[in-house]
Amino acid sequence: MPRHSKRYKESASKIEKDKRYPIEKAVELIKDLAFAKFDETVEIAVKLGVDPRKADQNVRGSVILPNGCGKRQRILVFAKGEKEKEAMDAGADIVGSDDLIAKINDGWLEFDRVMATPDMMGAVGKLGKILGPRGLMPNPKSGTVTFDIARVVKEIQAGKVEFKVDKGGIIHAPLGKVGFSKDKLLENAKSFLETLIKLKPASSKGQYLRSISISSTMSPGIKVDTIQAVKMVG
Repeated sequence: MPRHSKRYKESASKIEKDKRYPIEKAVELIKDLAFAKFDETVEIAVKLGVDPRKADQNVRGSVILPNGCGKRQRILVFAKGEKEKEAMDAGADIVGSDDLIAKINDGWLEFDRVMATPDMMGAVGKLGKILGPRGLMPNPKSGTVTFDIARVVKEIQAGKVEFKVDKGGIIHAPLGKVGFSKDKLLENAKSFLETLIKLKPASSKGQYLRSISISSTMSPGIKVDTIQAVKMVG
């Protein structure tokens, strides 16, 4: 069993184990319980009523958080010619083609998000075993395979986050930093949940949002009242 620090145990003792908190109260608690010396990331985890093994229930998408996620993303773009210049002008951090593919194959991974133009995907696909497990592989469904490079680079810089259901039917996404105000975190949570609800597969039966919890980098998770959170979204 994992061994937790004294501070973690102190934080956990302030949470009622079986209680499901209104989302506003959960956000307040996360801010109060944070104890790390750095600005912890606040994350939401949602258990969905889907079967990820079925292609039509493999929920994935993206959302532009209105208040950003609190971290500047290092954006890498695979592109050539005019699109390479377009990516640089839009603010991408690293742009290239075959040279970058070779560099990544050699173990270099100093970037947070990856995009590619469609004509580059034949070559970029060879990096699947490296980028895929890290959630970095460009994908048309998430908008990271496109010729509209400038728009997507700017969206990422504005706070666009991607999410995908895991094998357990759970989606994880950042909501910002502990240092954000309560209102900003709630605004981000609302935008995320609105987007997630719109992505409900037609074949998903029963309750779609099964459970919700919010946590920070170092804190225990806080269970959220799912019905109340859905009502907040409207």
